Amino acid sequence: MRKYLAALSADKHRALEKLRKEIAAAAPKAEECISYGIPGFRLNGKLLVSYGAGAKHCAFYPGSIVQQFKKELKNYDTAKGTIRFAADEPLPGTLVRRIVKARIAQQAKTKGGSRRPK
Repeated sequence: MRKYLAALSADKHRALEKLRKEIAAAAPKAEECISYGIPGFRLNGKLLVSYGAGAKHCAFYPGSIVQQFKKELKNYDTAKGTIRFAADEPLPGTLVRRIVKARIAQQAKTKGGSRRPK
């Protein structure tokens, strides 16, 4: 994770380090990992969330749980499982923690952490 972050511009590095700390605070039992070439967190052996940087933005990848937070994310560019934000306007820590906790609950409801509910 540190190697990935070190390669970024200072503003993206700061924004993603802040995001990383918020994720870790919300999911203290999760383990950091690299998945699909970007940093993320695994819980119980399954990918929980990921984050990364694009050419013009930073991104948080919490999966389909994004749909449950559409109202809170109205000022951000979102896609099915992605939240994009400017490095100089990081996601609020309280929102990140709520999304991660919701993702943990979502993962706990699925068989073995898969996408399909029981």
